[in-house]
Amino acid sequence: MHEVIESDLLRTFLVVAETSNFSAAAQRIGRTQSAVSTQIKRLEAAIGEPLFERGARGVQLTRQGIQLVPYARRVIDLLNEAAATIRSKPLDGPVRIGIPEEYSQTVLPAALAAFAVRHPAVEVTVSCDYTSRNLAALERDELDLAVVFDWSDQRNGEVICIDPTVWVTSMVHRLHDLDPLPVATYRNSTWSRDFALRSLEQIGRNYRIAFIADTGSGLKNALTAGLAVTTLSRSSIPPGCRELTAEDGFPPVDSSKVVLRCSTYRSTEAIRELAEMIRDAFQPTSPPPVA
Repeated sequence: MHEVIESDLLRTFLVVAETSNFSAAAQRIGRTQSAVSTQIKRLEAAIGEPLFERGARGVQLTRQGIQLVPYARRVIDLLNEAAATIRSKPLDGPVRIGIPEEYSQTVLPAALAAFAVRHPAVEVTVSCDYTSRNLAALERDELDLAVVFDWSDQRNGEVICIDPTVWVTSMVHRLHDLDPLPVATYRNSTWSRDFALRSLEQIGRNYRIAFIADTGSGLKNALTAGLAVTTLSRSSIPPGCRELTAEDGFPPVDSSKVVLRCSTYRSTEAIRELAEMIRDAFQPTSPPPVA
């Protein structure tokens, strides 16, 4: 039977894998090179496989070492998360957050659920609404945080993601080949008029309004049912549908930024903690632009 794998060995393994050098790894973790080498030998003995190939200029991961990396990261991340949760001071009080409907079933539920588990005494209230309404609620001190879209580069806030809006069609119905083009759009929306429909007008594409909805879910229903093409955030394209690109004759609609806005009226540790979890939730979606 192999030995139990200690988390300390996995931490050292990850540093060596990142630096490809025992000496550099030793300096980073504050141990001697021989101590690092001993730890790696113990880990290899516990696993029963070589993890590094030694060379004159350093070390390289073996096939088994490459396989171990994601598991080691998961273990260390879980340990760090557990330690942070146990050590953190219990938070309480209300937190009010506004989010776009586009992310109400994708990015944000996991972050909100994780926050609720970590801080069960915090009362989180979620407002799922349009950007303009959430911004207005933030200004009226009805929200503490708001995740909003920014198309104009004029609003304040922290850019946490770039999620362009694109034209989307059903893979089954191919409505994008029709003339005039059947379009699903938001009801009484200046954004739809100024961005979505104008993008078609600028390329001279004939269209007709075939479906009007108040929510993004309504647009997706029209799309998947084969009633119309529509505009969606790239990250929220549903299964069975695809983005219409320049090769299809469709321009991008916008390059909207997803922005986190914080209230100027109130700031608590619970609000700051939720803001941090929201930032982390959006990291896999798209990195913020480089200034």
